[in-house]
Amino acid sequence: MSRFAILLGGGLIRTPRLDTQVAGARVIAADSGIRHASALDVAPELWVGDFDSVPPVLPAHYADIPRKTFPSAKDQTDGELAIAEALGFGATSLVLCGAFGGQRADHEFLHLALAVRLAESGMEVLLTSGAQEGFPLLPGAAEFDYEDGTLFSILGFSELVGLSVEGAKWPLDRVEVAFGSSLTISNETRGRLRISLEHGRAVLLAHPCPLPEH
Repeated sequence: MSRFAILLGGGLIRTPRLDTQVAGARVIAADSGIRHASALDVAPELWVGDFDSVPPVLPAHYADIPRKTFPSAKDQTDGELAIAEALGFGATSLVLCGAFGGQRADHEFLHLALAVRLAESGMEVLLTSGAQEGFPLLPGAAEFDYEDGTLFSILGFSELVGLSVEGAKWPLDRVEVAFGSSLTISNETRGRLRISLEHGRAVLLAHPCPLPEH
């Protein structure tokens, strides 16, 4: 398996869980996502984008990272371009670091939708901010290793048919969920979380390392 960590422009906190997820991965930074390289103590092998949102002051060693520059008037986001580079290098697994938060809700939505599309092509994809994680859900079954009490939601990207959820405070047994329904928002794990789906597409959004309340 060839795993790549893609550094995106959203928020990120370093956690032991995230360290494990990116350990041994090859790294590509997308524009302002380069700022996460120091936080994660990783060395990107490539830095792509139009470089319109790069912080003005960067560590000197970033100058040695090979760059691939694109015009600002382009048909893809910097994040999608970085993912395309990883696919060109033969990636079979992606960890999208900094996939949530930031100043662009449209980019956050794109990351979720793109992850689903990549999963449909057979790619293993994890979206993460360190505090939150996202996994595409397609027809079939999947299990997750979260601790008891972990908050999670299932975000439908279509009508969901035959959705079952085991190991949860509010289990479900082969239910149909209309597109846009809030039925699958704000659940909690109880033991080993197992989700199965007969038809549809969705994203599991979990909070394994919640941020402190202010």
